[in-house]
Amino acid sequence: MPLAMSSLLGHSFIGFARGHSAVAPYRAINPASAIALEPDFFPATAAEADQACALAAQATPALAALSGQQKAVFLRDIARRIEAATPALVARATQETGLPEARCQGEIGRTMGQLRLFADLVEKGDWIDARVETANPDRKPLPKPDHRSLLRPVGPVAVFCASNFPFAYSVAGGDTASAFAAGCPVIVMAHHAHVGTAAIMGGLVIEAVKANKLPEGTFSLLMGEGRVIGQQVAKHPALRAIGFTGSRVGGRALMDTAAARPTPIPVYAEMSSVNPVVLLEGALAARGEAIATGLLSSCTLGVGQFCTQPGLIVLTRSAAAESFINKLSALFTDCGDGVMLTAGIHQAYQKGLTARAAQAGVKVLAQGKSSGQPNRAVATLFATEAKTFVTDASLQEEIFGPSSLVIWCTDQREVDAVLDALHGNLTATVHGTDAELAQQATLIARLEAIAGRVVVNGFPTGVEVSHAIVHGGPYPSLSDGRTTSVGSNAIYRFTRLVCFQNYPDAALPA
Repeated sequence: MPLAMSSLLGHSFIGFARGHSAVAPYRAINPASAIALEPDFFPATAAEADQACALAAQATPALAALSGQQKAVFLRDIARRIEAATPALVARATQETGLPEARCQGEIGRTMGQLRLFADLVEKGDWIDARVETANPDRKPLPKPDHRSLLRPVGPVAVFCASNFPFAYSVAGGDTASAFAAGCPVIVMAHHAHVGTAAIMGGLVIEAVKANKLPEGTFSLLMGEGRVIGQQVAKHPALRAIGFTGSRVGGRALMDTAAARPTPIPVYAEMSSVNPVVLLEGALAARGEAIATGLLSSCTLGVGQFCTQPGLIVLTRSAAAESFINKLSALFTDCGDGVMLTAGIHQAYQKGLTARAAQAGVKVLAQGKSSGQPNRAVATLFATEAKTFVTDASLQEEIFGPSSLVIWCTDQREVDAVLDALHGNLTATVHGTDAELAQQATLIARLEAIAGRVVVNGFPTGVEVSHAIVHGGPYPSLSDGRTTSVGSNAIYRFTRLVCFQNYPDAALPA
């Protein structure tokens, strides 16, 4: 049986075995047509979830003992298998998500790139931050012991797939790749929005595990509702860390569960972000039309379903600013609608638009064209005054979709007040001339305080995977603002420092 078909049997991967549940079947839904897709999928049972965790615990010592070269070979093998299966992955993902083929192919390329980035990292080996303090037995008044410290894997990691990225933040995405690179077994929770895509990808990972003769518990993939089976896994005593990308509600639920365990564990949750964009007058006067065009593209990219979508536009009233907003409004009005990933996401977007339009001090500046087809989102531009924004915390709530809120300020003091009122974000952007930016050290410092990535004269969407990228920020963008979920630094989330005192060299970890 071809791989794509054998993986689409509808049951979880419990190590090398498949689940056997026959109750509560569900199907992925094509959001463009609202048609259910074959086959049926079955949620993992409580016993299956426990077995996946037990297998992961059993696999932990062997994975921790792998050399960097062995892990690199494994990661590259996964990437190679994904590349070979790209046609099957794209065919399924476009049906389940409504995303175009080019987007899926690009995201698959990013997924393979992440795996290979981590392979290069662990093969080189210096990421473990090994430090040596040699002994001095003759030191007075006490001898100095020999100390060797390095980063070691934490153990089993649970990964929750994201709704909006069927590849890069899902089964073999950044969380899984960084956990494998660290030497941790992984238990993945498939997302119902693209469960068939997850099943195909899960089969590829299992093949790589077997081909590299790794322990059975290296990888499991569980179907089912994250609020049920995911919570059970989060509570399992074998688990040592959680990676999550999704809503603030979902992330907080996992954080609370992890904190309430007899032995609390870290949750690395990427949640909500409104990604403010500050527009300075000189930049608007010099290139306002180009900024408006770029901002519309950034707001509506992927139907606004990116965590870096620019949801706030902050500017001071001026003739250039008024002209810019008129141009941006016209662009929003001419914008067609787009298919959202799920009916639930579309309903939440519509609810968010309705609530915002009804808020005191907020008005609708522009709204795009609707085709009237199922699950289509219409781009919407709102506006409010700075004084309203700083006194209404609900205006900071993310509307997941192609919507932005213009915040009118009367002077720099109001711009500062808006930025000081903001919660944590993944990104913060400023557009200005060289002369303006040279005078805005205080503004840049404010942006740095609220975001993990500060963008100058660009747009926040499009996250380049690199050694230097930071995809994180203060809460609520991330549960732990000291980390990143993208790039090689993501490996450190799934490690812990260990010091070996007076150890013989032959006994030290590889």
